Order: sequence, then C-alpha cells, then structure tokens
Amino acid sequence: MTDPTPNPRSARERALALVDGCDHVETLNELTERIERGQPLRVYLGLDPTSPDLHIGHAVVLRLLQRFVDDGHDVILLIGDFTARIGDPSGRNALRPPLSDEQIEANMQTYAAQAGKVLDMSRVTLRYNSEWLSKLTFSEIYKLLSLTTVAQMLERNDFKERYETGTPIALHEFVYPVAVAYDSVAMHVDVELGGSDQLFNLLISRPYQVQAGQEPEICITVPLLVGVDGHKKMSKSTGNHIALTDPPNDMFGKTMRIPDEVLPEYARLAVRWPSSQVDALATGLKNGSISPMDEKKRIAEDLVALYHGRDAARAARDRFERTIQRGEIPAEMPELPLAGRSKLVDLIVAAGFAESKRAAARLIGEGGVRIDGTVASDPSARWTAEGPAVLQVGSRKFARIVP
Repeated sequence: MTDPTPNPRSARERALALVDGCDHVETLNELTERIERGQPLRVYLGLDPTSPDLHIGHAVVLRLLQRFVDDGHDVILLIGDFTARIGDPSGRNALRPPLSDEQIEANMQTYAAQAGKVLDMSRVTLRYNSEWLSKLTFSEIYKLLSLTTVAQMLERNDFKERYETGTPIALHEFVYPVAVAYDSVAMHVDVELGGSDQLFNLLISRPYQVQAGQEPEICITVPLLVGVDGHKKMSKSTGNHIALTDPPNDMFGKTMRIPDEVLPEYARLAVRWPSSQVDALATGLKNGSISPMDEKKRIAEDLVALYHGRDAARAARDRFERTIQRGEIPAEMPELPLAGRSKLVDLIVAAGFAESKRAAARLIGEGGVRIDGTVASDPSARWTAEGPAVLQVGSRKFARIVP
C-alpha cells in the first residue's frame, strides 16, 4: 500500500479519532507514536466462522476497522478458519462443541460478502489463519506454549470461574489464545481490534511479538452489543441476534423486541447516533418525557436504513405499524402454490416458517398460526380453503396460499 495522503490533523488527533467510543486501548501513546512515523500501520481484525451469519454486534468492530481503512492504513480481515477448529473459550462457562471442517467451510462462504456491508472490501486484504497455523510443527507449538504459564491462563475470568467451580477445562482451550497470538506474529501487525471479551486474547499477543523481535501490537477493543433479549451478548447460538443479512422486515421486527432500557446502547453502538442524541434519549427515558415505542421505531428504522437503504426502512416501519400495531394484513407477500399439500403443517414447513412438521405443530398449538386472520388451533388440521388464503405465522411471517 502507498503512503497515506498527508493528513492535516496531528498524530494525536488522528489517534483520538480512531479510538473514539472504544473501551480499551493498549496504548494510546504507542498508537500516536506509530502514526507520527508517517507510514501506514498494519491493522487487523480476526473473525472465527463459528456460525454462518455475521450480526450487527460484529458491525460495531467492523466499523472501527473501516476507520483505519479511511485513515489510510494497511487493513486485514482475518478469517480464523483454523482457530475455529479449536473454539474460542472467551465468555464460555462450558466446553464449546467442536465444529467439523465442513461446517467451518460452509460458515465462511459468505463472510467477506457480509463484512462488505460495513467494510470497503476493495481496500481490505482478506486472509485465513490456516495459512500459517496449519504448517506449525509440534516442536514449534511446544515452544509457543512455553511462553505462557497456566497461572496466566487462569487469570482469565472465564477460565478462573470454571476452575473454581470444577467445570472442566480442556487443554486445547489454552491453545486458542496462543494461536491467536501467533496470528499477530505471522502477520507482523501493529494494531489488533476486537470486542471487549477478546481483551485477554489481544493482550497475550504483545509478549509473543516481543519474543519474535517485533514491536508489541496496540490492542483496541469496543463494547459488546447485547442481544435482543437485553441481557446476553448478541450471538447466533443463543438466538438473540440481528443478522446483517436479515431482510428489512425481520431486521425491523427484531429491533422492536429489545427492552426499553437498552435503547441508548443500540442508539450508540448499532445505529451510531451522536453522543448528544444518545444522552438526550437516556434522559428522556429516565424522566418519562419521551415515548419508548416511538424511539424504538426510530432506532429500528435507522438500523434498516444502514443495511438496506432509507426507502426499505420506511417500508419496514410502515409494514410494522400496519400489521403489528394496527393488526392489518400486508398487501404484498410471497405466494406459495398448494401443490397437493393437504396438511397445514406441510404448508408451514414449505413456506419456510418452521424447520419441521413437529415445530409447525408446536406453533399451531401455541396459537401462533392464523388463516385469513382466524387462529388455527388443531395441529392435525387440513387445508380447506377453496381459493387463495393468507397463512400467517407469528406477527411477521405471511404467505398467500394459492390453489
């Protein structure tokens, strides 16, 4: 990469702008000093393909990575195809089930395209850590492991809690942060980014780089976005996520499920409202001067606009207000041919509204299925409508069944 265009701001100003909103920088002085040298920094973010979808929690750190792109640095998005085989123990209170090679390969197929919803991938280098980790000999791994003690590993809160409660910790879990540290050595990076739960994994890289004769990387983390449940970290595995690939209506509807108390957090991290606007939101919610429902719809609309455009966002809001708030059925929806399917559960599965007939039957039993606005209560019911009829599952899923 060529040298960045001369920047009128001082190195300190650039450093402060880059880390604005971050919750840990190790260290700001080092970042400033390296920017002062006038050469592009090598900056990277690693993502393990442990699920097929990136979500808006990932977007928080992806936007930080884009700041470094815009500031003229040499930016790498690292897909942890090798470390995904080990499994990141961060924040885990139990052993993570191993993923097969086929699962990892399938998960990472669209990672670059999904990241491209936030990153300018034409200015980002995409790499995979199997390039170097798969080539390490046992002797080399042994030397790397010798640089960290068990006592240091047990300083991690997740390992410490599991050790104190007698919850098993497999030896390979200790290897994960060491492998991540070697990523930094192999790529000879200046800066590594991550979520706040990754701080231990980032910091352990610094002594490994020093041991390899490199300058220690600057470690920068961003706050974690809670999921739509308002409590746990956003995660595909817990089902509390909003995927970057979610259609506008789903993205809007999921956002409307978040608890009122996390609205300021979503305004700040998910839709990037200015701090003054976030503060006003928090104050208004506290003193009751604003409507949580109205603010939630504003946030949901801004979120959809980020990934699908303002027109799609307005349409999603209008649909939510018509179908959920006023109980109307949308004018437009996908059509599904009856095609000889006689049972209601078969149509629910064919429409993609349930993964199996058993799941479809459960939805019917819970009162979550309607036909032309009338609740269907019999899981064994047959489809009896003679003409086109609207199949509704939950509050957001509609399909017009046609003969």
